[in-house]
Amino acid sequence: QVQLVESGGGLVQAGGSLRLSCAASGLTFSAYAMGWFRQAPGKEREFVAAIGRSGSLTYYADSVKGRFIISRDNAKFTVTLQMNSLKPEDTAVYSCAADVDRELAVYAGSYDYWGQGTQVTVSS
Repeated sequence: QVQLVESGGGLVQAGGSLRLSCAASGLTFSAYAMGWFRQAPGKEREFVAAIGRSGSLTYYADSVKGRFIISRDNAKFTVTLQMNSLKPEDTAVYSCAADVDRELAVYAGSYDYWGQGTQVTVSS
């Protein structure tokens, strides 16, 4: 049974930082590209960042480029999203996802497995 479990969310002031982690189990982690998505209340889910199977390829949404960093540890089955210079508009539920078919994917429909999400709230 595949499980993706996010942690690290919380409340932070604008300009602050948070580090999200996603722990994977039940899959051959190094065979999956990983991504982070977010969904704010009343809005559609949006792509945040993706990382390839080996970690050498990354891709970011324009809205987070230069502020967020995605990384992975294939030995520990984890993917991390370091979020810096947070803004109130970054407030959302953040979810990680795993995709076995592509090296990188920005579309939610490409992903095979999803975590439940962790809430990030940025106060102004």
